[in-house]
Amino acid sequence: MITTEQKFLDPRVLARISNLQLVAKTVVEGFLTGLHRSPHHGVSIEFAEYRPYSPGDEPRSVDWNVFARTDRYYVKKYHGETNTQIHIVLDASGSMNYRSSGISKFEYGSFLAASLAFFAMHQRDAVGLLLFDTEVRHNIPARSRVGQLSWILHALDQARPSKETDFVRPLEALGQFLHRRGIIVLISDFYEEPQRVMDSVRQLQFRGNDIILFHLLDPGERKLDLSEASLLEDMETGERMEVIPEYARQQYRELLEEHIQRLGQESRSTRVDYEVIDTDRPLDFALYSYLSARQRRK
Repeated sequence: MITTEQKFLDPRVLARISNLQLVAKTVVEGFLTGLHRSPHHGVSIEFAEYRPYSPGDEPRSVDWNVFARTDRYYVKKYHGETNTQIHIVLDASGSMNYRSSGISKFEYGSFLAASLAFFAMHQRDAVGLLLFDTEVRHNIPARSRVGQLSWILHALDQARPSKETDFVRPLEALGQFLHRRGIIVLISDFYEEPQRVMDSVRQLQFRGNDIILFHLLDPGERKLDLSEASLLEDMETGERMEVIPEYARQQYRELLEEHIQRLGQESRSTRVDYEVIDTDRPLDFALYSYLSARQRRK
């Protein structure tokens, strides 16, 4: 799906766009363009009823047979078109501020969250946002009202990652905020014991929610390309450790790969969608993964 013509979706290029709404619109339009070129044309949804045509609706969605009978414009409404609630949960802890080059994990996560919110509103779904570190820092309940997207984009624009990570308390709080089942998209670098993460995620899943995990990693984290002994500092705790590359590199990569494998296995065992995304990948790839995850659950 990703082509060389879509260079404007490079996260480093998008980072130079100051307007977050424009970033989201650009990414979603690129995603939709790529989607039409792919063999996947969307998610099958079941017809429910008709609703009046509204400005912004596709003219081709008008049912002309109904128009011929009533002289009024109606479009088909489908189950899930307006009934789905999407809760975007973004990790705003200190480790998300890391970047080896280009943009930070938090900036990438914000772009991804903004794009998902934009796409959800485009689909007429209700969407909300929760930012967390050791606790909930900002919560916007899922709604489809006018101005909802602006509230979400403003919260993302104002957020600054800090402190440590704790999945337990914020996800417990999210569970208390939820009044109905929906889709929960968790965006994080998941620097936490996989079992602890999944225990918290399963509490939300047991309530009937569909869960999607986007695991963001900086390319520098995947490789640990250090040429000489270095002093590394934990961005959340401030703890420091001297590292000698020739001794630590292989062990580090093995431990990281084991961490990813455990998260993947735990997710698959409970039918949670899990996607690892490097922060140098085009964002429309992330959106395509999101839609594919939804299709796999159907």
